Amino acid sequence: MAKPEKRDEIIGAALELIAEHGFHGAPMAMIAKKARVAAGTIYRFFESKDDLITETFACLEGQMLASVMANYPEGRPIRERFLHVSKKLVNYFLVSPMEFRFIEQFYNSPYGVACRRDRILGKKDKHIITELFEEGRQQQIIKDMPQPILIALTFGPLIDICRNHILQYFELDEPIINRTVEACWDAVRR
Repeated sequence: MAKPEKRDEIIGAALELIAEHGFHGAPMAMIAKKARVAAGTIYRFFESKDDLITETFACLEGQMLASVMANYPEGRPIRERFLHVSKKLVNYFLVSPMEFRFIEQFYNSPYGVACRRDRILGKKDKHIITELFEEGRQQQIIKDMPQPILIALTFGPLIDICRNHILQYFELDEPIINRTVEACWDAVRR
């Protein structure tokens, strides 16, 4: 097995075990066993468990961004781009429940707090959502509110409906996704 494949196997094992058991419930030995590598092999690719967790998130974030950016309506009105990003994000989570569980755990942990803080304070590359809201506020299309509030008003409800769908509390379909995304837009538009 080539080195990149081993690295991918380790990330895949970490994703699956952490999504199922949480950060503390997925020790490195368990991840190594799931990836079918010796425990020491993990440390050839990752300095620590923290490094493995952040790299796993980075891979997922890249996949999520690629999904959201597919057929992105560049240059179109803010509303159209917002609806596109929101629907694509919901659909990504619905077809990727394991990835959703990992990302949720990440964002609700010290790892995610640091990541969000760096983005909000401009210490990390801007995200498509951040840029969209900034542009919308400059054009006076989006309410003049702090980024964390805009994100909470829009993506908080979307994440919640994805969680409830994945937990099988109710079934999401395209009409309800569309209406929910529109309601989130209504929450932040002027």
